[in-house]
Amino acid sequence: MISEPSWYVTCAAVLFAVGLYPILARRNMIQIIIGIEILTSAANLNFLVIGHMIRGKDAADPLGQNVVMASILLGACVATVALLLIINSHKHSKSVDVRELRRLRW
Repeated sequence: MISEPSWYVTCAAVLFAVGLYPILARRNMIQIIIGIEILTSAANLNFLVIGHMIRGKDAADPLGQNVVMASILLGACVATVALLLIINSHKHSKSVDVRELRRLRW
């Protein structure tokens, strides 16, 4: 049984705040990527809740579920490419600090 949708929206807002903190406050590239993935999870949760609210009590909207599945797939691809860039940056500068990327200019 699914409970009140406002609980899920509140949970998504908390996830959004938790994911926004590493992006704004941290300098570690890995923590920034984790923050982006948490933001994506918050957006996915909102899609599912809104799809459930539109469709009714017994079913969820299949369009919202398909959007979430595509988002999960694209998020995995983006995270993989970002981690590859972090690995290459670490090999070059021996650091995963965002400020060190400024030295990689042409």
